[in-house]
Amino acid sequence: MAPINDHPGEQAADEPIKLLAIRDTPLSLDEVFRAVGDDAAGGTALFVGTVRNHDGGADVDKLGYSYHPSAEAEMRRVAEKVVAGFPVRALAAVHRVGDLGVGDLAVVVAVSCPHRGEAFEACRKLIDDLKHEVPIWKHQTFSDGTEEWVGAC
Repeated sequence: MAPINDHPGEQAADEPIKLLAIRDTPLSLDEVFRAVGDDAAGGTALFVGTVRNHDGGADVDKLGYSYHPSAEAEMRRVAEKVVAGFPVRALAAVHRVGDLGVGDLAVVVAVSCPHRGEAFEACRKLIDDLKHEVPIWKHQTFSDGTEEWVGAC
């Protein structure tokens, strides 16, 4: 029997990036989860970012996301970097833009890999790099009437 690492299912898929999008419509957990389904994946990690009702000690009423025209290309670059660093079977990332209310889904990312540890690490890298490298900006409106722009993502 061949060593486990020689099995094709232990390797990254040939085209693992299944879904990348920036949308002004509500996001679907089911869509992202289905996109990363792979029979060779033993682990799938999913991260969901939601609009919370507070930030920095202040109550948040709503927020809006806007993005630079290069954001989708930057999202692909980040995804390709994750794929290069992990044995990714499938990867998906969708970010919402426009006006969102407390509890709305702002971002959903998922990664499937042969094993759970790889899936967790790859998913963490994906969301962290998206947050820091993709030009998406958040405009928060607080309950006291003040507002604030927050850097990338």
